[in-house]
Amino acid sequence: MLFTSPSQILFTIFGVNIYYYGVILALAIAIGTLYADWAGTKYFGLKRETIIDMSPYIIIFGIMGARLYYCLLDYEFYSRFPDEILALRHGGISIHGAIFGGLLGLLIFSLRHKISFKKLCDVSSIGLILGQAIGRWGNFFNSEAYGLPTNLPWKLYIAPQYRKVPFLDNEFFHPTFLYESLLDLIVFGILVYLMISKRHGKDGNLALLYLILYSVTRIFVEYIRVDSIRYIFGLPVAIVVSVCIILLSGVLLIYNNKKVKKGV
Repeated sequence: MLFTSPSQILFTIFGVNIYYYGVILALAIAIGTLYADWAGTKYFGLKRETIIDMSPYIIIFGIMGARLYYCLLDYEFYSRFPDEILALRHGGISIHGAIFGGLLGLLIFSLRHKISFKKLCDVSSIGLILGQAIGRWGNFFNSEAYGLPTNLPWKLYIAPQYRKVPFLDNEFFHPTFLYESLLDLIVFGILVYLMISKRHGKDGNLALLYLILYSVTRIFVEYIRVDSIRYIFGLPVAIVVSVCIILLSGVLLIYNNKKVKKGV
């Protein structure tokens, strides 16, 4: 099975290019939001359309966080060309930044509407991982976020103009977008199982498990990707951040499930 991106552009209307990436991202957000809203009503006792009402907070802050995080990682370029910071059509967002920004938007919504922060985090994490699984296919059409060269049957062809400098003579690469999409679906399935079976325990546990499981997924995928723009101690910053998230989420998970001793 050979993967080859047909084009970045889906169609052109009135001289404006409509990109696959944007359409897929919009679908990912819509599907993730609708599923989370349904799950919130059925399994978490939230009023219908609570998540839909919250979605503008998460989307706006998530996009801001995703862009700001990416610009900070490549601050040499954006400090020289600050007008490019708002040029979202030129690409450049980060899922870690989206998570941090979206979490801030969720907190604001939670405080304004006096709804459990932990419960909103649980519901949102399920919708988010589903959206991530869908959204990763945008990388396929953009011919980006690919891995090291490979000749495996499921190899991904990358056109010369999209190849990184060390791999200009290579044609086929690991389709890391596909790896992450499939692993995200597995994480989604685990969270849904825990939600339906009510085995996730206290509010907040699902969100913390999402952070841990997705971070493990990202470490695996990032290890074979070739497009990292920032390294710390020789490791891609995404791996370092993912390890920190795993450690922090693990501590919070233990604390969240710690039994409070009753007074004598």
